[in-house]
Amino acid sequence: MSEALYARVQAATEGTAYRPRRTERGFDVTVDVPQAGRNTTQVHTYRVVLHPREKTFTMTDIVRTHERGPFGTSSRTVERGRARYRTWSRSLDGSERTSFSSADGHRLIRGAAQELGWQELRPPTQKVALVFGAIGGLVALGTLIALAVVFWP
Repeated sequence: MSEALYARVQAATEGTAYRPRRTERGFDVTVDVPQAGRNTTQVHTYRVVLHPREKTFTMTDIVRTHERGPFGTSSRTVERGRARYRTWSRSLDGSERTSFSSADGHRLIRGAAQELGWQELRPPTQKVALVFGAIGGLVALGTLIALAVVFWP
């Protein structure tokens, strides 16, 4: 079952910049994010963890960035979670134009999964973020109501 999904993703990524690779619990799909004329390299990995019995999966984005600064300095960052972003860049002379959308990889994986009847689950970190966001919204609403009551003429 999970082999069929991986094979479908492999077929969908053939001839593209996306590189699928099997992992112990599913697969990763990795792509280099184009950065024209910059001292930055960025690699976006879509980590897919499969739950074959339930025919479900979770997808987590891992974005690794390496920036090279002046005088040999450099910094590396790794971000995990759900990343939705789009980049555009152009070389200084205008000869090279590149673009990238993280949504394209999401659509590629979800499309292959849906064709085979798999369903996506939200990762636990996204569920926690949703709960904290809802609590924050309720606190903000309560604060606004309290301020309206106190300062209403």
